[in-house]
Amino acid sequence: MTFIEQNDQTIARREHLDALRRLVGNVYPNKFQRSSIVETGREDTISGVVQKFQAFEPKAEPDTRPAAEGIELANQQLNHFAVRLAGRIASPPRVMGKAAFVHLSDGVSRLQIYLRKADIVGVSNDADGGNVDGWELFQLLDHGDFIGVEGFLFVTKTGELSVHVQKLQFLSKALVPLPDKMHGIHDAEIRQRQRYADLIAGSLKLEKDGSLTPREVFDRRATAVKELRRILEDHGYVEVETPMLTPLATGAAARPFKTHHNALDIDLYARIAPELYLKRLLVGGFEKVYELNRNFRNEGVSTKHNPEFTMLEFYWAYADVNQMMDFCEEMLRAVVFKTLGHTVAQFGEFEIDFGQPFRRVSMKDSLKGLTDGVEVDNDNVIELFEDRVEHRLIQPTFITDFPKPISPLSKASPADPNIAERFELYMAGMEAANGFSELNDPMEQYERFRDQMKERERGDDEAMVMDEDYLRALSYGMPPAAGIGIGIDRFVMLLTNKQSIREVILFPHMRPERKGETE
Repeated sequence: MTFIEQNDQTIARREHLDALRRLVGNVYPNKFQRSSIVETGREDTISGVVQKFQAFEPKAEPDTRPAAEGIELANQQLNHFAVRLAGRIASPPRVMGKAAFVHLSDGVSRLQIYLRKADIVGVSNDADGGNVDGWELFQLLDHGDFIGVEGFLFVTKTGELSVHVQKLQFLSKALVPLPDKMHGIHDAEIRQRQRYADLIAGSLKLEKDGSLTPREVFDRRATAVKELRRILEDHGYVEVETPMLTPLATGAAARPFKTHHNALDIDLYARIAPELYLKRLLVGGFEKVYELNRNFRNEGVSTKHNPEFTMLEFYWAYADVNQMMDFCEEMLRAVVFKTLGHTVAQFGEFEIDFGQPFRRVSMKDSLKGLTDGVEVDNDNVIELFEDRVEHRLIQPTFITDFPKPISPLSKASPADPNIAERFELYMAGMEAANGFSELNDPMEQYERFRDQMKERERGDDEAMVMDEDYLRALSYGMPPAAGIGIGIDRFVMLLTNKQSIREVILFPHMRPERKGETE
């Protein structure tokens, strides 16, 4: 088996697996029924049991054991709670003669279990069931194996919440050694390429350096996404799903991924943005609509860019760019507070304060004092901004008044027809959101598409293509509206103090693995 390196440890684990097969039969059973004492109707997890019963641990002064009376009182209550729990063996067993202690983990929390040769019963995994020698089963276990246990709760003489195991069932074998439990995995390449190992290492890590574990990073991401959805739905937005494979690469200026549909014999593109489909829904009568899903862009990879990324995009009928900026600011502030418990996110050396009003400044005004005498116009303002301003925008800042030629889907400003009613939100020197008042005049949109097609003819392969069906949709009438796209990955980078987008994506895209580089 080329995916398992042959060495003394892996050979010993294979031998243990063979012995377990002879002892319990099926070494990969189909299920394990857990108890539900924490909350009726929901399976008990190790984290749930620890959270509910850890308060029973008697208090003690540092470096001392709890008083015997406190332990006895706790056990009088805890011994009544029978549990059935499952998890990964998170530490090498500590065997003391005919008894042993070991910790189980569910990836978040650990719980100590206690086994005694005199009263431990092993469970056969054969269809006929039955019992086997529990102590023999225990001796064939390795660090990282999954097991199920049945027993009652108690606290040890040191005051640690534990399970006195009466029944032991083998569930799955770890055929390779687990990562270093002291330090975790330091090699970023291995962490990102083998996220499963990174998550295991984080759950086993004993040394705490103040940073989030990988599991905590992605739990925090899930919390933020859940809160974004809640806020939108509380404000009347409807979540929808639009095509991921499209006949035209529309909705943004970007290079697409291309594939071919054999049955229809047509080329299709992985979507670069859902914008034009979502605005078709405004035409059809949806007044508030959103989609939280993946976009794909066949471009560079960096600490801020991944070819596949998560975007929240939503549209609000009868609103304009200023109302959308207000709502975006309020929503992000609420999400930060819900996720962190406060409104200041630590990002490297910076403290990003979401509690203060977001600064709003036009693109040209942001360049004041930074042009070295260069006259700013619509032809050079973008290049000057990206070179001299963008990296300076640490606190949340809305940059407004973009040149109209680079904003082909945005309405022009009533005050200046050369300026688009568009904004981008910057935080920690990164673009985090892009929004505008949506162009809904089909004739003007047609002319904007024509201008983009001319740019393509001049060699700009990221310029937009003509989308005649979208123009037909606009011809039915689309209400005035504002829209926005928020990059979830970059936002999560700020919430978790991660300097690379790869650290907040579970399985980021990477170059092909070279043989032996992760061994």
